[in-house]
Amino acid sequence: MNRVGYGAMQLAGPNVLGLPADPEAARGVLRLAVELGVTFFDTANAYGPRTVNQLIGQALPKEGVIVGNKVGAGRGPNGEWLVTDHPDTVRRQVHEALEDLGVEVSELTYLRLDGDYRGMASGVPLEDSLGALVELREQGLIRRIGLSGASPQMLARAQKLTPIAAVQNRFNLLDRSGVQVLADCEAQDIMFVPYYPLASGRLADYAELTGPAQRLGVSPAQVALAWLLRRSPAMVVIPGTGNPGHLRANVAASEVARDLTEAEVARLTGLVDESQAVLDQPDRSTLDALAAAAATVA
Repeated sequence: MNRVGYGAMQLAGPNVLGLPADPEAARGVLRLAVELGVTFFDTANAYGPRTVNQLIGQALPKEGVIVGNKVGAGRGPNGEWLVTDHPDTVRRQVHEALEDLGVEVSELTYLRLDGDYRGMASGVPLEDSLGALVELREQGLIRRIGLSGASPQMLARAQKLTPIAAVQNRFNLLDRSGVQVLADCEAQDIMFVPYYPLASGRLADYAELTGPAQRLGVSPAQVALAWLLRRSPAMVVIPGTGNPGHLRANVAASEVARDLTEAEVARLTGLVDESQAVLDQPDRSTLDALAAAAATVA
């Protein structure tokens, strides 16, 4: 698998709602990603909701790519983000995703956990919501199960119920709150997929980043992605964009990763004391603010 994937959230309309202004251009970006060798695409029922999955279903081939789709999160009548992890809702969302993506089997379905979702808790036990995915896998509708927003404790609980193929947590140059989960994934041969890999564009002021970028003639964003690839072999990054030029640059980050020196990687790693990093819970406005910021980066 190409370790530079594609995060599809930005293919929705403003505030991650509805269709983008030019749906055909969005489909074109998805097709270009495949042409550039991208094989992993990350999405969720909540993007749109459902409109991004429908674009993916229209644009991507049915073979040769893996789509990781998140369930357990939804949108309210005013576009607010909701925890929707009741087992019946999880089952319905999986069926909706299969319909929207135009496939009979989900290659990877993540359960979005409430422990890292706007500080909200639904009260549904992990074993119940995750159990719904296990049932669907036994029915042949899911191949692999993942977690999104998992604490180390949640990952351990989940592993008692079913093998976990991938974990998606916040992790980037400035936010290492998922570092313990990353270590657990490395130890257990689980794919780790950092979301917001570019820290919502807050990276350009760091000399540790701009120095290697200038030396290599690339952008700071490419260096940030390259650092993630060098940080761990378990890492698969999913930068998102609706801009074909930015997409080409993101995919080229794998080449930048090979060109970073060990000293440059060490300085970038040293921007944060990972021994002090913890999985914190964002306040109720954090994800909305991050989503709005990401949506403005075309």
